[in-house]
Parts: sequence; structure tokens; C-alpha cells
Amino acid sequence: MAINFTLNGKPAEVDVAPDTPLLWVLRDELKMTGTKFGCGIAQCGACTVHFNGNAMRSCSLPVQAVEGQNVTTIEGEVSPQAKALQAAWDELAVYQCGYCQSGQLMSAAKLLRDKPQPTDDDIDQFMSGNICRCATYQRIRAGIKQAATSLAKEVAA
Repeated sequence: MAINFTLNGKPAEVDVAPDTPLLWVLRDELKMTGTKFGCGIAQCGACTVHFNGNAMRSCSLPVQAVEGQNVTTIEGEVSPQAKALQAAWDELAVYQCGYCQSGQLMSAAKLLRDKPQPTDDDIDQFMSGNICRCATYQRIRAGIKQAATSLAKEVAA
């Protein structure tokens, strides 16, 4: 069955079973390998993408759900929030092994769009669904706060 949707701002069409998890369509059919497989049960956050602007776990989202909708992967996330986060991640060496980082960045970008100046509690609560096996949670929080500060300075300028 052909399923059509917008991927990273461009039309995409796949011919797969409608119940195929979006994660596997992205990785195997569309070669968007930045989105990672972690647990397969929507608990770790490694597979986080934006679906119509919301952070969603692609491992548990059937591809039929995205028919006619918008999906953004880490490869297509070019928002000011994402750019500020990536700069902070690099400057603070947030990542260690890096496996979870695409999901961390996708969730953090959504957080900063919703709450431009999040508190530590906001960050901890919003990011709680993203697991980091290397336990870089303090650096992730610092990266989000630095990105928020950077974005606020840009707005003030």
C-alpha cells in the first residue's frame, strides 16, 4: 500500500505494510538512519522524531498514521532551537557514545519551542522519556539551558 507524507519538508512515498513502524520505514526504506532503534516499545526515546511538530516515538507509530502528515527527523531538523542545541552539545561535549543523541536533540528542540526558558524541573520532566545509557543527564540539562540562553540573546539583539 502506498503511503504519502511529507518528510523533512519534501514529499515522500513508501509502499509498505500500513502497520510497519515508522522507524523502520525511515531507516530501511528512506535511509534516514539518524533516527535510532533503542527499545522498540517507545520507552527510551532514541527513535524520537517530530510528527506534525510533536515529539513522537517512531518505533511504535505505524506508518499509516503519518499518511498526509508531516514528519521531521534529525536530518531535517533545522530550527533555531536545533541549531542552538547542536552548538551547545558540541561546546559542552554533551554526548558520550552518542547513540541516544538524535532523540535527545529532537525532544529538546520541542521543549525549547514550547518553553523557551525552561527550569531544571521543566527539563527533567520533559526529557524523562529519553534514556541515556552513558548517563550524561547533567550535561544534557546544561546543554538545553545554554541553548535557551543563546536563543534568548538572539531574540534580544
